[in-house]
Amino acid sequence: MVSMRILTSNSTRQVLDVLVEKYTAASGNDVSLSFDTAKSMVAKIRAGEQGDVVILGRGAVDDLADAGIVAPNSCRGFARAVVGVAVRSGDPRPDISSVDAFRDALLASRSIAHTRYGASGMYIPAMLDKLGIAEQMKAKTVNRDGGYIGEVVIAGEADIALQQIPELLAVPGLDVVGPVPDEVQKTFATAAAICNASTQATTARAMLGFFTDAVNAALFADKGLQQVTKA
Repeated sequence: MVSMRILTSNSTRQVLDVLVEKYTAASGNDVSLSFDTAKSMVAKIRAGEQGDVVILGRGAVDDLADAGIVAPNSCRGFARAVVGVAVRSGDPRPDISSVDAFRDALLASRSIAHTRYGASGMYIPAMLDKLGIAEQMKAKTVNRDGGYIGEVVIAGEADIALQQIPELLAVPGLDVVGPVPDEVQKTFATAAAICNASTQATTARAMLGFFTDAVNAALFADKGLQQVTKA
């Protein structure tokens, strides 16, 4: 049996939990997962956090390759996700069918919530600026450093959660209304790569092949992701 460790962010947590379970059952190998916000995980890796595989935003993986931490020739696409809108189950669903309707819904809300350091959380201020309501929303925005921001809405601290859809789907009691309008949308691509320090590179490459097999496409979709099967 081979033991491996994956370093990743919260946006892929739900799909990796299932993929790892399937892989360990099929291979007999042991795989552990370490999660954090994308920004925090990159900082940990740069500070010496050890693992065999990294699954993070494409830009972060490319930077780690440039830094000599992961093998450039092992980098491959993993998934894509977009920003979504969610409310507590049973609460009225805002109209997000157009940019104008979405803008009005945000302005009419008591408060919105997004993370500070997650990939989508760092994008939300730019999105609000595109909508022309950045200043109006400052006083009604609730932030957390990371994690599942939908938990803030479940706790009644905000009306609307804005985060990558996989992270919204992970919160029980939260209803995902849908993706934000295309005009202010952003797609987040994640990639996988093998750490140069790994002693299990051959096994890690096979595991990534297992994860990105097209047979898992429906699983990715169920978790709010689009699977990427090519590098």
